[in-house]
Amino acid sequence: MERISEIITGPEANDLRLDIFLAKRFNYHSRSEWQKAVQEGEILLNGQKTKASRVLHAGEKIAFVPKNPLEEPPVATDYQIIERTSRYIAVNKPGNLPCHPSGIFFKHTLWYLMKEDLGYDLHIITRLDRETSGVVLAALDPETASRMTQDMMAGKIGKRYCSIVHGNFDKAIHARGYLSNDPHAAVHKKRRFTTEEVPESESSDTRLLPIASNGTFSLVEAQPATGRLHQIRATLCSLGYPLAGDKLYGVDETFFLRFIDDALTEEDRAKLILPGQALHAAELIWDGIHFKAPVPAVWREKFPDLFKDGEQF
Repeated sequence: MERISEIITGPEANDLRLDIFLAKRFNYHSRSEWQKAVQEGEILLNGQKTKASRVLHAGEKIAFVPKNPLEEPPVATDYQIIERTSRYIAVNKPGNLPCHPSGIFFKHTLWYLMKEDLGYDLHIITRLDRETSGVVLAALDPETASRMTQDMMAGKIGKRYCSIVHGNFDKAIHARGYLSNDPHAAVHKKRRFTTEEVPESESSDTRLLPIASNGTFSLVEAQPATGRLHQIRATLCSLGYPLAGDKLYGVDETFFLRFIDDALTEEDRAKLILPGQALHAAELIWDGIHFKAPVPAVWREKFPDLFKDGEQF
């Protein structure tokens, strides 16, 4: 069996149960999922099988040894460092790279790549969807991670995204409303934006600003005040401006079903226009520091007329 990950616990592990420590430190799995991994012998403590209730101490070795390691799909690995200090690192994540381990992805994630390159663990604070590119901020110590997380929860981390959408987006929209699962969607994970509250919805707030348009496609800036799942993509789609390249929130949600079955046709790819969803985290502001990342080069290649009036992003 392949040993996937191994760490030595620090003082933060003192007097914590193993399952609680794992859920806090590696929150890409829930506590119950880590409990199952421990029960099935996939977690070794000091080289031995153990119990989820085991109380930890500093200096102990925890290893994750999955029973059935799966071959991970290829991803883009060319993330670029924007700025690095002793406390944090900001990078420009390419599209087609998950931030955190989930499902079949573990080594093919930004977290793992950065962990291997830096030589120690880190805490990714601002997450992006797999196909969303742009600025990602990670803390390099628990104290900075705690501060950044609190700032993010308090709305003190500013974010500015850009997107390319179908349609002529010609006026600013302040989209204040609610996000919820779309009961009419063919894909159960798809969400919708509504101005009226519906059952099991959560509040959502996004400012959308027109930047450029050729009449068929538009370059749109998005400033989210809340941080909901699929917030920008779902909001734009519900307003009638589906994202270019988006298999779920684009012009045809059945693209997503064919994508997960590895059955996209050449005609599908032509309609998608871009290899991934046209959403990019162009700027992130924390503690008075502005971190910026240029849009993917393929955007400028496919839509040169949207960028002809200067370097908006």
